[in-house]
Amino acid sequence: MSKMHVSASVNGEPVEFLCEPQQSLLNVLRDELNLTGTKEGCTTGDCGACSVMLDDRLVCSCLTLAAEVQGKSVGTIEGVANGDTLHPIQQALLEHAALQCGVCTPGYVVAIKALLEKNPLPSESEIRYWLAGNLCRCTGYDKIITAVQDVAQQMAKADKNAGEPA
Repeated sequence: MSKMHVSASVNGEPVEFLCEPQQSLLNVLRDELNLTGTKEGCTTGDCGACSVMLDDRLVCSCLTLAAEVQGKSVGTIEGVANGDTLHPIQQALLEHAALQCGVCTPGYVVAIKALLEKNPLPSESEIRYWLAGNLCRCTGYDKIITAVQDVAQQMAKADKNAGEPA
């Protein structure tokens, strides 16, 4: 079977790769582009460990064909932090001890970021609904929910302060 040439943007950078028509985006990210932050959990779209943004839409990269990203923008966990500076979401998860083994963490971070971009101050039920596609075997969910509530408040306050005259 012949490989397909794909041009896309990953974390704001242009990329090109060759892939088999049936190859998943998850496999290309990890094996071809060396972006191993996105984790393989279930390969059936049930756990959310492989969550990425595809043109501002949260998707499971294990269920997305790599060829489908032609001309599109992909956002992975590697694009969340600013160099060595953690994103406030990542910092909040650390401060609330809302992660343990780390398999689910990249998917949670990407999903939380997507949620807060759409709804900066979600209710607890909105957070639980939005994150229902992400499963964690280690922490339980209360610490994750608390971390999201905390970081939403912090980010909203920072946005408000940024908009005030100096």
